[in-house]
Amino acid sequence: MKVLQFREAIAEAMSEEMRRDESVYLMGEEVAEYNGAYKASKGMLDEFGEKRVIDTPIAELGFSGIAVGSAMGGARPIVEFMTFNFSLVGIDQIINNAAKMRQMSGGQFNIPIVFRGPTGSAGQLGATHSQSFENWYANTPGLKVIVPSNPYDAKGLLKAAIRDDDPVIFMESEQMYGDKGEVPEGEYILPIGVADIKREGTDVTVVSFGKIIKEAYKAAEDLEKEGISIEIIDLRTIRPMDHEAIINSVKKTNRLVILEEAWPFASVSSEITYQVQEHAFDFLDAPIQRITTADTPAPFSPVLLEEWMPNKQDVINAVKKVMYR
Repeated sequence: MKVLQFREAIAEAMSEEMRRDESVYLMGEEVAEYNGAYKASKGMLDEFGEKRVIDTPIAELGFSGIAVGSAMGGARPIVEFMTFNFSLVGIDQIINNAAKMRQMSGGQFNIPIVFRGPTGSAGQLGATHSQSFENWYANTPGLKVIVPSNPYDAKGLLKAAIRDDDPVIFMESEQMYGDKGEVPEGEYILPIGVADIKREGTDVTVVSFGKIIKEAYKAAEDLEKEGISIEIIDLRTIRPMDHEAIINSVKKTNRLVILEEAWPFASVSSEITYQVQEHAFDFLDAPIQRITTADTPAPFSPVLLEEWMPNKQDVINAVKKVMYR
């Protein structure tokens, strides 16, 4: 094993796949000359050249469309958005072309694209740069949605995404790029659609994904001191979702808390709640609790932003609520 930063795991995954398959290329704003806005493509221009690591104008609709067209022609593009807030400029190409071309062409065209970049809040960046759209994209048939929380998962799942023959939304975090974690020396690939139990427990299941799962880890440490055992499931993939892993855990603990960095209405946690009540209702000993951001645009004020974001104490309170303590 070796220790890599999250950004290094992303760069390794892309570089390994580009060495393996000449049809893979990277495009986006500042990915080449600047080594990536977050240095997640450092050194790749020097190795692969300007025909495979391509700086684009600030024109997400345009280069997303170029990626769809090139995928139809046999290429396997990786599109980096500086943040997924900016993907809204190109969302027509993602939703109406990338996600639907395989069906509309009667299976004649696969669209092997990875759209990747950071999601969610990264501090005081204001309302338009602090949004989470996992549920938007996961609502779309034809797209797969991955949100890793650590370097090991990021590398293994990004390699799987690049090799996948369908479009994949791969969401990272500006606040995770410096995170360090162990990654195998040799090649490995993680399966898309399989959740991971990060911490085993017996009293309450906590389901989360992405960087906000760190608040669940902090809460679990504090709750353990009070004799409360938390099982933490990292979804890793939002669509397809590993319902079986969630259901099996709920059947064991009989209680569920869902932690998500997104608005509450029509959220990923709403979908999880529906699946659990349909398939494990009789196993629940308490109503499901979900923890999300406040149902407002993200504030700029640091005091308000702290209140807006889910945190460790929110998890502790929700766990105790489902345990009637």
